[in-house]
Amino acid sequence: MNLYELLLLCALSGAVWFWLDSLKAREIGVLAARKACQEEGLQFLDETVVGRSVKLQRDDEGVLRLRRIFAFEYSDTGNNRCFGSVTLTGHHVDMLHVRPHLYIVPNTHETLH
Repeated sequence: MNLYELLLLCALSGAVWFWLDSLKAREIGVLAARKACQEEGLQFLDETVVGRSVKLQRDDEGVLRLRRIFAFEYSDTGNNRCFGSVTLTGHHVDMLHVRPHLYIVPNTHETLH
């Protein structure tokens, strides 16, 4: 195997990993949005989220992770569409915005002193 074949294999492996990781993050985003809508008595429209942003960011422990922002639509009356968003760092939900509420998900690793 020459160098070009090895680089191609590494690039394909990275692309497959990114695709599978993105599917898992999207699934977590859908579950978080659905739960928030249920708690607020809202209708979660289209039963899906749409990726809006992906970038690298360090988490609270300094580990470099992918930060993804997903948008979704919901309705409070059944006759309109409102927009919300879910922010994930890695596979952890950091923020969930459902108008007029912004949920900051607490970090379970923090201690309060």
